[in-house]
Amino acid sequence: MSTFPDQSTGLIRIAAALLIGADGRTLLVRKRGTQAFMQPGGKIEAHELPVHALARELEEELGLIIDPVSATFLGQFSAPAANEPGFVVQADIFQLTIDADVTPAAEIEEVIWIDPASDAGVTLAPLTRDLILPFYRASLTAIA
Repeated sequence: MSTFPDQSTGLIRIAAALLIGADGRTLLVRKRGTQAFMQPGGKIEAHELPVHALARELEEELGLIIDPVSATFLGQFSAPAANEPGFVVQADIFQLTIDADVTPAAEIEEVIWIDPASDAGVTLAPLTRDLILPFYRASLTAIA
């Protein structure tokens, strides 16, 4: 797969993280020049495994070094792309618990930690709003 949206299929393949802090909040990012907050991560290069793409993107975008072995694969989710109209993002989602500071870098303009039970009053990307946060909320209630 290329790093650009596939014009023939309308798919954008990404690896993204449900990053959980010690307090149970989750980290979301907003790219420069956009409105929607989303899971950190990015496009999978042709030669990469999804978890390695995730590790690369987290380091580039947040200065976060992760051990790919510590990432738990949650599944593959698809939703309308937030920033590429007419495209669908197909995301391999991994969960990671982190206890490290992150700093927005590369194309990331802003990072926020939110309570997964709310939308934090911000605009959320469809993948985050409709699939990832509900998935995380359901996993919390299953434990409780």
